[in-house]
Amino acid sequence: MKIFFKFFITILFLIFITLTYLSIFGIETDKFNSQITEKIRKFDKNLEVELKEIKLILDPFQFKLQAKTIGTNLINQSKKIEIENIKTQLSLKSLIEDKFSIENLEISSKSLELKNLISFLRSFQNTPELFIMEKAIKKGYLIADIKLEFDSNGNIKNNYEINGIVKDVELNVLKKYNLHKLDFIFDYSNNNFLVKDLNFKFDKIGISSEKVSIKKKDDDFFVDGTFAHKKSDLYKRNIDLLVKPFLPNFEIEKISLTSNNNFSFEIQKGFKFENFKINSEILVHELIIPNNLKLKRFFPKQKKTISLLDQKIKLQFEKNNFTIEGNGNLNYQNENDDIEYFFSNKNKTENFEITLKIKDNPFKVDYLNYKKKEKNEVILNFKGSKKRNNELIIETFNLNEDENYIKIKDLVFNEKFQISRIDELNLEYLDDDKQKNSIRLERNKKKYFLTGSSFNADNLIEDLLSDDDKDTKIIDINSNLKIDVKKIFLDSEYYLSNFKGDILIKNKEIHKADLIGSFSKNKKLKLTINKDNNNKITTLFVDEAKPIVKRYKFIKGFDEGSLDFFSSKRSKKSVSQIKIYDFKLKELPILTKILTLASLQGIADILSGEGIRFTEFEMNFKNEGDLMTIEEIYAIGPAISILMEGYVEKNKLISLKGTLVPATTINNFIGSLPMLGEILVGKKTGEGVFGVSFKIKGPPKNLKTSVNPVKTLTPRFITRTLEKIKKN
Repeated sequence: MKIFFKFFITILFLIFITLTYLSIFGIETDKFNSQITEKIRKFDKNLEVELKEIKLILDPFQFKLQAKTIGTNLINQSKKIEIENIKTQLSLKSLIEDKFSIENLEISSKSLELKNLISFLRSFQNTPELFIMEKAIKKGYLIADIKLEFDSNGNIKNNYEINGIVKDVELNVLKKYNLHKLDFIFDYSNNNFLVKDLNFKFDKIGISSEKVSIKKKDDDFFVDGTFAHKKSDLYKRNIDLLVKPFLPNFEIEKISLTSNNNFSFEIQKGFKFENFKINSEILVHELIIPNNLKLKRFFPKQKKTISLLDQKIKLQFEKNNFTIEGNGNLNYQNENDDIEYFFSNKNKTENFEITLKIKDNPFKVDYLNYKKKEKNEVILNFKGSKKRNNELIIETFNLNEDENYIKIKDLVFNEKFQISRIDELNLEYLDDDKQKNSIRLERNKKKYFLTGSSFNADNLIEDLLSDDDKDTKIIDINSNLKIDVKKIFLDSEYYLSNFKGDILIKNKEIHKADLIGSFSKNKKLKLTINKDNNNKITTLFVDEAKPIVKRYKFIKGFDEGSLDFFSSKRSKKSVSQIKIYDFKLKELPILTKILTLASLQGIADILSGEGIRFTEFEMNFKNEGDLMTIEEIYAIGPAISILMEGYVEKNKLISLKGTLVPATTINNFIGSLPMLGEILVGKKTGEGVFGVSFKIKGPPKNLKTSVNPVKTLTPRFITRTLEKIKKN
């Protein structure tokens, strides 16, 4: 028994030692190489495996053997991939029963160059995707673990897993752009590819992602995930790629931002990207765009650029539809203002709403004579849309400053940015001249009605008188306008009461107008316009000419007088006549200079002092484009008479010539008829000098004047003088 017991103990000890050795150190054999090779060839029949001896390690608790080979190579068409190790498990029961078969494999790679790996994969599966990837990847490394399971027939099951690490990848996706320092961890199973802890640099922009999921269905891939980046400065090359697709109509000089984003898209057969979606939360530290808006009349201190600062923005983009919602600071003048905005583009219709709070910056509307008070806050809000036909609709516009407000409803611009409709306009404000403005414009079907208690038209008249009359006009409304305003201020001194009338507008032109208003002391203003076929007749009669004439800067000290204007316009040519009766001039720089040069100092002193009175002024002229041809200007008065002609090329050249004669000479001339010879020659030397001829020529800001005495009056001057005297 003792011998048997010792033998039994010895056997157990040897078994224990053997099991311990097999569990810790194992044994090496090449018995299973053929089976492993056969399983690996399930991928591809041309795939060869270079195997060394397999090391077997016992797992006594699971009654299995762990098989592992080190330093294996996979070869296909002379392309080689180095494998760190291959593992599998063997059932001891199957081994004892001689029913051995490998049920799984675990393959771990060495650090592989991505370019070589893709080249290897292409050697037995040459797809367009792999070809594109091989061309795009410049460098990078991969370490991967592959887990495979086999069914009873030795086929690979669909539950295989691949995971690993990708490091230091550089891609050349687009010629101008560089993607580098790409690192991530990945897991692949059952056609699902999961990327985690992704980091890379796009040019100089650092981008990171917690996860990106790629799922394959048939021949398509569905990608969704997140990405974020810290504060980055984008310039033109980055803006063209990353921003322009979402904001195609914005020209951006620079943008500095931080963002967090969720995205998804599909990669269809042929590497086509479709159904792109993105939701972003963006902090724009600074966005600079050129200021192409001609709004100096509203924002006097406007800069050449517009800067959006500290903007908190939410962006959504899907199938070419997007929404942008944000708020922050806006710098376009000297100080920052607050702005809130909403933009959307759905079904090719753009919607927007903008609220601008103007605090320390100036704001004005010249033609309404409105100006923001220095310490007040003005809130501008407008909401609208842009249609497929490029029609722009301002559904609501509101300007509020204390008790002042301007409200517009349904203001419509056509594709040429001309006003084609306005449904309602309300003005209620105290203007810069402390005048109360209260008027309302309202549309009823095809008719417009302008009513109210008072309106200061001073600046509006100034704009109308300085209009270039270009072909492109801002209003494209065909309608009747009926006006009934109790008081219209022409300036700080003159106003019209009960200003009434009708205007017919067709094809961006006034075809018919009949307007009338009353000054004090029963004096009138009457304006008529009538267009028949291609001929447009305009007449204006004003009992008080001063509020109209004084607006021409070269005339100063105009007083009293009435004005009668007639114009006939055909196509782009007009023939006009202005007559002004019984008025007085106190200052006229060019006339004063002529009188001084002609040594008629007495008359010059009167002109610069109390003023010279004229009984009548008549001007006949033609306009075509920027050229005004003055056929005749004739003025007669108790002190002097003037006859003049020439032309004015707008903003370029003035050329005038004429004759100026003191009234005493004319009176002597008339009183001496028919003894014309004595008057022309005189009884004594020097008595025959009647007046002066003059020429005025040069650019508007640098006129040159020359004066010469005349001894004989032209027949034309004599004829015009006799006509005026006879008429009077």
